[in-house]
Amino acid sequence: MARGRIRARIRRSHLYTFTCLRPRSKEDGPHPMDGPGYSRIVHCNQPEMHKKKPFKYCSNYTSTTKYNVLTFLPKALYEQFHRVANLYFLGCAIISVTPLSPFSAVSMIAPLVFVVGLSMAKEGLEDWRRFMQDMKVNSRKVSVHEGDGVFGYRPWQKIQVGDVVKVEKDQFFPADLLLLSSGYEDGICYVETMNLDGETNLKVKRALEVTLPLGEDGAFKTFTGTIKCEDPNPSLYTFVGNFEYDRQLYPLDPSQILLRDSKLRNTTFVYGVVIFTGHDSKVMQNSTRSPSKRSRIERKMDYIIYILFSLLLVISLISSIGFAVKTKLQMPDWWYLAPNDTDNYYNPQKPAISGLSHLVTALILYGYLIPISLYVSIEVVKVLQASFINQDIHMYDEETGKPANARTSNLNEELGQVDTILSDKTGTLTCNQMDFLKCSIAGTAYGVRSSEVEIAAAKQMAMDFEDQDAEMSSVSRRKNRASEIELETVVTSTYEKDHKPTIKGFCFQDSRLMDGNWFNEPNSDVILLFFRILAVCHTAIPELNEETGTFTYEAESPDEGAFLVAAREFGFEFFKRTQSSVFIRERHPSSGQPIEREFKILNLLDFTSKRKRMSVIVRDEDGQILLLCKGADSIIFDRLSKNGRMYEEATTRHLNEYGESGLRTLALAYRKLEESEYAAWNNEFHKAKTSVGADRDEMLEQVSDIMERELTLVGATAVEDKLQKGVPQCIDKLAQAGLKIWVLTGDKMETAINIGFACSLLRQGMKQVCISAMNSEANEAVKENILNQITNASQMIQLEEDPHAAFALIIDGKSLTYALEDDIKQQFLELAVECASVICCRVSPKQKALVTRLVKQGTGKTTLAIGDGANDVGMIQEADIGVGISGVEGMQAVMASDFSLAQFRFLERLLVVHGHWCYKRIAQMICYFFYKNIAFGLTLFYFEAFTGFSGQSVYDDWYMLLFNVVLTSFPVISLGVFEQDVSSDVCLQFPTLYQQGPRNLFFDWYRIFGWMGNGLYSSLVIFFLNIMIFYDQAFRNGGQTADMGALGTAMFTCIIWALNCQIALTMSHFTWIQHLLIWGSIVTWYLFLFVYGMITPTISGNAYQLLVEALAPAPIYWLAILLVTVACNLPYMAHISFQRCFNPMDHHIIQEIKYCRKDVEDHRMWTRERSKARQKTNIGFTARVDAKIRQLRGRLQRKQPSVEHVNDITPSSS
Repeated sequence: MARGRIRARIRRSHLYTFTCLRPRSKEDGPHPMDGPGYSRIVHCNQPEMHKKKPFKYCSNYTSTTKYNVLTFLPKALYEQFHRVANLYFLGCAIISVTPLSPFSAVSMIAPLVFVVGLSMAKEGLEDWRRFMQDMKVNSRKVSVHEGDGVFGYRPWQKIQVGDVVKVEKDQFFPADLLLLSSGYEDGICYVETMNLDGETNLKVKRALEVTLPLGEDGAFKTFTGTIKCEDPNPSLYTFVGNFEYDRQLYPLDPSQILLRDSKLRNTTFVYGVVIFTGHDSKVMQNSTRSPSKRSRIERKMDYIIYILFSLLLVISLISSIGFAVKTKLQMPDWWYLAPNDTDNYYNPQKPAISGLSHLVTALILYGYLIPISLYVSIEVVKVLQASFINQDIHMYDEETGKPANARTSNLNEELGQVDTILSDKTGTLTCNQMDFLKCSIAGTAYGVRSSEVEIAAAKQMAMDFEDQDAEMSSVSRRKNRASEIELETVVTSTYEKDHKPTIKGFCFQDSRLMDGNWFNEPNSDVILLFFRILAVCHTAIPELNEETGTFTYEAESPDEGAFLVAAREFGFEFFKRTQSSVFIRERHPSSGQPIEREFKILNLLDFTSKRKRMSVIVRDEDGQILLLCKGADSIIFDRLSKNGRMYEEATTRHLNEYGESGLRTLALAYRKLEESEYAAWNNEFHKAKTSVGADRDEMLEQVSDIMERELTLVGATAVEDKLQKGVPQCIDKLAQAGLKIWVLTGDKMETAINIGFACSLLRQGMKQVCISAMNSEANEAVKENILNQITNASQMIQLEEDPHAAFALIIDGKSLTYALEDDIKQQFLELAVECASVICCRVSPKQKALVTRLVKQGTGKTTLAIGDGANDVGMIQEADIGVGISGVEGMQAVMASDFSLAQFRFLERLLVVHGHWCYKRIAQMICYFFYKNIAFGLTLFYFEAFTGFSGQSVYDDWYMLLFNVVLTSFPVISLGVFEQDVSSDVCLQFPTLYQQGPRNLFFDWYRIFGWMGNGLYSSLVIFFLNIMIFYDQAFRNGGQTADMGALGTAMFTCIIWALNCQIALTMSHFTWIQHLLIWGSIVTWYLFLFVYGMITPTISGNAYQLLVEALAPAPIYWLAILLVTVACNLPYMAHISFQRCFNPMDHHIIQEIKYCRKDVEDHRMWTRERSKARQKTNIGFTARVDAKIRQLRGRLQRKQPSVEHVNDITPSSS
């Protein structure tokens, strides 16, 4: 508490020049509130007044569910009967209660109720989980004013408009609030908006001066006021309103507004009054309703159902016409049918009516062409697939204890067809940590550790040399051996050093600077200045960790934190800040004891995205005034004096090397100031700072620019942006798998570009296409300018001749507003698709969703959006697949997602392994389903035609009921759950296999019609071979031929054998479960036939003792089964053999390599095949390494002639 009070006495607003709200004066009038869109009135500290109209605002309860108690039944039923097959079977179920049905009503209604009910129960369970996560958010507690200056805790969902709330450090804001006061006496507070716009830099908010006295609970006993402001809207960066207090009217703007789901940082507490609650809050206004998503395979399945339904209609028409003809011409002669005593269903006098009646009967009889069990089987398979995803130990994060979670199983197969990934940056790709890795001081490079890019490039080069060694002669090997040894030494030493434990934020290693050794360097005075700039030029606050005794730093950016940690490790520890001074504890080798030094802060010119630099003017203990500056190298170098460019050439070379290695760089410089010079400038600066008017910021910038000139270069820093674990490798693998990756972030363009370099979406040599809006008030002019930029960029890409050229598109939010308009968006999309990577900066949540929709609809391909914050909900819901990162920043993204992961790196396994498997499993399963139902259903049609279109089924009713429910359902479920063309390790080693999904190789029309043709062929073989075998052939011991019961049972047995053998041939991977279910289905059929035949004939009918007395003793029965099974599966075996020999697919080759154990016996061939099995890409770690390798090879080739020349001279001289 004491530390909190000390910190509260620092008037933090004095530190800021550009980022704090400018002072209000009496001339600043209130905002005009007339007209539509400004009707909201909030009575502060009087929430009861908002319970009645016209002030009855929505509650603070939020929901992300698809259903509620009232809408579940109608919406879920609509979802189910949106499926064509279910709609067809609903019609059949209705007809089944009439005499026209060939089956009982129960046998038609029960399966439909079971299938629909199971699917609805699954939907309800998934939505219930969303509801429970909503309740976790709605049940969070916050301190609310209850009256008489007393505060008590209340759930978020019970907060009302007008309530005064007290939010404490590291808590989320429960609603959109007006800041009244804070733990700092000048009303400053720090807010982290990472959940809203993705930015990690803390935002500075400042209360109105009139409300600053409201700094404790008791002050709110008599507090009242009125806010009139804009209506709820999705704009995160604007707010217009007026605050009436003590009969005075004060204008409000965004700097006083605290948005829901942002977090309070570096401030002990704030008081605020609730303006917008629940779905009126800006973050919820940016969200969209949870959509009902269906996979592409499922949508395509509807078209297949249409085809089968058309086939069903055709054969039913043929059947009904045939029946009408038979009824009119032949039935009068069939005296045993009593043609003179029939109803309209069998009336020779009215054949048309009889034909129409028979049409209805035929539509139900041939209904087995439409697989009703397909949907429920897919539901079961998807649930089991989802459970495998949930239980995958390789996607379990040990740090957080969170596994992967398939929140819906409807989209499993979509994971294997993704074409474009749209990713948030902050919290998704990055973990907001920078590591100080290298530096350049006085033209000398320090830091021996290598970045990840350098390590990978060196390793790859070493491997390439090994491959060359195997093919080189001993002479040429000796020529290159020196270079190889040198390179391998670098790789080995670097690798070993990089495995030593490091301090968080500090991965620097170089004995020349550590442990005070810098004092012995030639330019120790410049090095001293370098360290002091790191320790003094910032706005951070030190906090003592009582457990470790060291200081931690609450900095506005991770870069700043890394610099302070580096300064501390170098012996320059920042340990105290007061209102006007910064205190550094310096450890000099000469003195031995630490020396505390005070630097008085005279002015602080803080960093903005426009300035790209930060400066601090200080007075040291000797009275010398110094300007210390750090910023982008391009900005700093332009401001150097003639005498201050001594180290420019060497520093520029080092900066380029750091950039090639994927590091973020800043240049450091300083300037000595005379008292008179500073006094004159400070006078002008004070005038600009206290001025009132629209040009105040411009005046400040001009005055600051005057001082930040004539600088002397000191050096440069290189920090490694700490991405989340495994992010570069994951992006690299996804790029090799052929996926395109877009980054959508609310962060500044500079930060986004740096992250792009860190995760290898950008690299040195890649041509950046930056599209930004010019500062113009005419919208048409801005729009035309952006269109010209897009057109010029497209032409530049088309005219590019370099085969290795790669382009990156970078666009800001303002430009994106115009680029997404209807008349430009197609050209923008065409440009984006041509680029290797796309980064959209400063985008709002709404724009993220719009970009996602553009990519999804414009390309017509599957999109996946991944994010971790509330600002990502829109794009997660808009994408075909939404993935939420279950990190530390709330659960909004997870609640809106279809799948949740603990880390971005798990996306690699989710897509490349589970996505690949699920796509192929579902595709093969559906194709097989249609195959088996066509093979079975058409035999009914053949038999009916064979028997005069009588409507007679050749199979017993129990056979037909068991066909889909038991005898063929479990094997196909095992195919959908356990099938693997290759193992998970091979999927990751051969990422190009993933492209089988986006190219839809296993569910295109060629394959679908192929399986349908296979079903047609099998039905012909099964029916006609059995008819030919059993028609005139003596069957029983007494010489009788087979009756309908024996023929139907023999045909059904052939179907069971042929279909189960077919699925066994389809599988590439067997477990004992698959063997049990496939061969167990055949055994089950025989057991059923035996038991069914033992039941009394009143139930079993023609099947009574059929197996024991007729079928089993007859050799012809077993020979027919063998012949039919082989004949049915022979074409498939011939096809797959031909394909594997002459036109093998990727997984066929890998399967044969694994089967022949070539991966173990010939490791070089296995490595070569792996290198082939990746998509050519211009992004990712591998692309960056390839570029580095091309650069290194170029250097070696330039050195090679000189080496050979020396070797040629040496013998002659001897």
